Amino acid sequence: MAKISLTVDGAKVSDDVEPRTTLVQYLREKLGKTGTVVGCDTSNCGACTVHLDGTSVKSCNVLAVQVDGASVTTIEGLAKDGQLHPVQESFRNCHGLQCGYCTPGMIMQSVALLEENPDPTEEEIRLGLEGNLCRCTGYQNIVKAVQEAAGTRAGASTAGAVAEEMDS
Repeated sequence: MAKISLTVDGAKVSDDVEPRTTLVQYLREKLGKTGTVVGCDTSNCGACTVHLDGTSVKSCNVLAVQVDGASVTTIEGLAKDGQLHPVQESFRNCHGLQCGYCTPGMIMQSVALLEENPDPTEEEIRLGLEGNLCRCTGYQNIVKAVQEAAGTRAGASTAGAVAEEMDS
């Protein structure tokens, strides 16, 4: 067993873990963060995407012992004070989900994409999400959701307000 301490969704946690435990296993099984989905266990689908110290990672490809001292944000940590994150809201508004299986990872990757590029083109959105797979939607509404969150769908640039919301 190895002792780890980290911050998950703003809360400090400390646990003993088996050295072979993946971050997604730790989040789901030890902390009950079941919004982080186990998809392929090979980092191909992106369903397990979380933010590790502000960087988007596939948590099935990271060992829990590697995140000692780090900060992790899961899909459960995006909403604040009962208010959905702007990207979560846009996925809901634009029907950017069907079965919902890929949705947490898509949202987490979309948030990271918009933090890096607050006003992406459609092509940049598609490239930014290419490591996350969806079998239900055909990606059209997912792209629309990211555009709405960025403020580009209506042609208005509200990306600054969304980026500001993401930073808080």
